[in-house]
Amino acid sequence: MYTYNSGLNSKGWAYTASLTYRWAGRGYVEGTFYNSLSYFLGIEKKFNDKHSLTLVTWGNPTERATQGAATDEAYWLTNNNHYNPYWGYQNGEKRSSRVVHDFAPTALLTWDWNINDHMKLTTSLSGRYSMYKGTKLNYNNSENPSPVYWKNMPSNLFDVWYNDPDNTEEALMQFNRAADRWRQGVGTQINFDRLYYSNEMANKTGRDAMYWMQAKHNNNLTFALSSNLKMDLSKFVTMTTGIQLATNKGMHYVTVHDLMGANTLYNINNYALDKYPLNDPVLGFRALYDMRMADPMTPLKEGDRINYDYNLYVNKASAWTAFKYTRGSLHGFIAARIGGTTMSRRGNMQNGMGQIRYDDGTMYDNSYGNSGTAKFLDGGFKLGSTVVLGKGHRANFGIGYETRAPQASTAFVSPEINNNFVDNLKNEKVFSTEVGYSFSSSWFKANINGYLSYMRDVTEWQNFYDDDARAFTYVSLTNVKKIHYGLEWGLKFKLTDALDLKALGTVSDAKYTENANACYMNSTEATMHTDIVYNKNMREGGTPLGVYSLALSYHSGGWFIDLIGNYYDRIYLSYSPTYRYGNTLDNRQASWEKNGKIGPQVYEIITEADGTQYKHVFPEAVAQAKGNGGFMLDLNIGKTIRIRRGGQLSINLMISNLLNNQKIVTGGYEQSRSNYSVSDNGVVGNDRVYKFDRNPFKYYAYGINGMLNVSYKF
Repeated sequence: MYTYNSGLNSKGWAYTASLTYRWAGRGYVEGTFYNSLSYFLGIEKKFNDKHSLTLVTWGNPTERATQGAATDEAYWLTNNNHYNPYWGYQNGEKRSSRVVHDFAPTALLTWDWNINDHMKLTTSLSGRYSMYKGTKLNYNNSENPSPVYWKNMPSNLFDVWYNDPDNTEEALMQFNRAADRWRQGVGTQINFDRLYYSNEMANKTGRDAMYWMQAKHNNNLTFALSSNLKMDLSKFVTMTTGIQLATNKGMHYVTVHDLMGANTLYNINNYALDKYPLNDPVLGFRALYDMRMADPMTPLKEGDRINYDYNLYVNKASAWTAFKYTRGSLHGFIAARIGGTTMSRRGNMQNGMGQIRYDDGTMYDNSYGNSGTAKFLDGGFKLGSTVVLGKGHRANFGIGYETRAPQASTAFVSPEINNNFVDNLKNEKVFSTEVGYSFSSSWFKANINGYLSYMRDVTEWQNFYDDDARAFTYVSLTNVKKIHYGLEWGLKFKLTDALDLKALGTVSDAKYTENANACYMNSTEATMHTDIVYNKNMREGGTPLGVYSLALSYHSGGWFIDLIGNYYDRIYLSYSPTYRYGNTLDNRQASWEKNGKIGPQVYEIITEADGTQYKHVFPEAVAQAKGNGGFMLDLNIGKTIRIRRGGQLSINLMISNLLNNQKIVTGGYEQSRSNYSVSDNGVVGNDRVYKFDRNPFKYYAYGINGMLNVSYKF
């Protein structure tokens, strides 16, 4: 990294620039790499004491291979909690199936006008073009090539969780043989050579590509204009008011990244091939803006768009004002905002499944072209105060309420297919409050805060493979209600002039308070379904809800040493909505009754005194998967050395996870698949040996790792 700052010269010009390059031939996890350039340039012209103009631009073009999650079975068999199923060998060289290219050049122009000693106007114009592309291995009329696909796991041969009638001696022998192959590394990575060979054989018989690489693109072009006016209304009162106008065009599409030696690939819905004749127009994707691509039976080339291509347009306008009051021991503020948002979709590719049939028989065909425009008026307020109680004591309180427009990415039922908005789409409502206390003395400082946030009418969106439907599914969750609350604290004890003891922590919860409504469409049919999702008491995944930290810090004579112990607790994995659909619970109950009552019962029917009946769902049947918490020790040690003529040399060594604890789960997700098979007509069949509900995908914390940072300033 190199950074240059000119300072302000006699003509009112100032420059700052920074250039950084980061590279890793292999990351901490096998099969990953990193290649990134980062730049920053800032230019300021100070015209006089009242006016100045600043232009800054920055960007970070990056290419990186990503890590994939796996089940505990895969981690156990490979004896590696950082086993990565996303890579393999091709011609003896490592190749990753998941490579991300990300670049978002941004420019910001700011005009500062110091109108007088009590008034300042700041106006900014920004532009940003975000380009994101991520590759993924796809397959067609063949088995999933992922090493951690459930049919490739030893526990698909022998039920290691329940006393299954199919647990025979022969099944146990097959399990042990498969487990031994895993331990020996056979089939644990993607075999790219085999995939290329399969495509070569398909070419000889005139078949389509069996394996190919796709690239998902999510690009955004954003412009924003904002202006803020700050002025002192009196000795005690300051007002800040402003406006913002913003527009965003999101461009979402898939391209053929690599045909992997195949001759032909067509732009058709492979998930639905067993449901419709090959010449049925419902199977095709048609890029009507291109004569060649308008026919889905035209062979695709690398770089062609496939499956979906659509734009999302969002325009926002908002105005806000805030008053801040400071007098004596009382500090307070009140702020309010009002805004408007519009959003729409334009389909650039006609999807045969765009003929949507609702349960009442209504049909629409609107995958291509412009949708309607959804309009939202939102806003809110927030107020708070801080009271200085004297002798180092201070108390604060805040409360707020706002309505905010849903995200465009969640506003459509199935944006990859059609223009349909979610039914009854509305603003999200958020109520929040916080209260805190702080104390400060010469040897002790404390800061304790409690918070609560309640959200309702939230809309969420997911897409994944639905095993019951044997199709890719697009799910909108509406009428979502959530609550977040917790207690945070920070304590600092000054033991000596150079030695401090710090205690930090948070205990919190973030959960759904009511079951949500689901509206979903599967990739194999043109029908919109509705259901209830039993997701009450599901927690937000991907973050510990309990964190406790104790640190010992020494700072003296240019040296600093920090020894930090952290404990993480209550880590939930992202839950699967389809596992908790009402109709899925019925299927699971039917499987439980049909297959010898293996595993926990799903629900029981309760009859009230008046004869009404309802389902009592057992909590353990919809319990959310969790990950292990644990203790981690970190160490920072450094020295600052002053050199003659104003130079300064800094050396800093940071070591994370000093005790090499690799059993802490940092995130993951449940599998959205069922423990039973389903026939073409929806009848629940036999219980599978492999248990999806006992095999969530997880990520584990890195073991001991560190960074040595040396910098010289002159």
